[in-house]
Amino acid sequence: MYVEELGKVSVVGLDKTGTLTSGELQVTDIVLTGRGDGSVATEDALLATAAAIELHSEHQLARAIVRRANEANLSVPEVSGFRSLAGAGAEASVDGRRLRIGSPALFEDRLSPLADMKDAIAQLQDDGKTVIVVGDDRAAWGLLALRDNLRPNVKEAIAALHAAGIRSVVMLTGDNPRTARAIAKDAGIDEVFAELKPEDKVPRVRTLAKERGHVAMVGDGVNDAPALAEATVWNSHGCPGGTDVALETADVALMADDLEKLGYTLTLAQRTQSVVRQNLALSAIVIGALIIGAFAGAFSLPAVVVAHEVRSSSSSPRACACYGASRL
Repeated sequence: MYVEELGKVSVVGLDKTGTLTSGELQVTDIVLTGRGDGSVATEDALLATAAAIELHSEHQLARAIVRRANEANLSVPEVSGFRSLAGAGAEASVDGRRLRIGSPALFEDRLSPLADMKDAIAQLQDDGKTVIVVGDDRAAWGLLALRDNLRPNVKEAIAALHAAGIRSVVMLTGDNPRTARAIAKDAGIDEVFAELKPEDKVPRVRTLAKERGHVAMVGDGVNDAPALAEATVWNSHGCPGGTDVALETADVALMADDLEKLGYTLTLAQRTQSVVRQNLALSAIVIGALIIGAFAGAFSLPAVVVAHEVRSSSSSPRACACYGASRL
């Protein structure tokens, strides 16, 4: 059934982090605003403060910040009262002061304006970097920029999807629009839907299916499972990229952790559909001819039965071979 559904796909939706990108984020820039207290007067101090809060988070951005602090052998202060801010960041008390770390939108919408930092943030985002701001409830102390590089063969994989006849290749991500557009441009993706929380992706996939036809979603994590399940068929890729939950619940699993396999899979599904249609048409013609010949007396009944069986046995291996090869 899933091979048949793959053959109908006209839109492919892709998660960004861990699917299009390697998932190994790196801290590339640390910028101080000069508005923090004396304890964050240096880049190392800001990084250590950020790592102290993120130490309790499982987010990939958080792990990258903590890893950078560990690599620099920084002393990370103790925190208390950690709280995750869904879709925005996190907060915790450090040395008795309530601090927050998260997206620029967190500070713009809930805390302090970032007017004097907007140009720097925009430039970093245009470079395809994700910006994280650190501060308290009065001011932003500084920001960290992180970059997640594209997988080496992403451009070839997207080109293969287009070559397979896919009309639209879209990215669905929770990242900001500037960063998402920069990465999409590098990868050759047609359209970007950014700043989407996991629950926002479900209606987006539903809309794509309604407006453009069958949708295949590709992802590797647990958070995107609702959106992936909403698609006509969804794919996960294997170790080291895919989580166990994603692999176990996926309609199609690309075990090689290679996005280029997706284009191959879609092409193979289309070829399988074509072979099945050809076999059905040819079988109908042959059976029709045998029936007419039998009624006209040109063929005896045993001859018709033998011809039918020969025809069936000769067509089955081709279709079965294609179907079996699709199980990647």
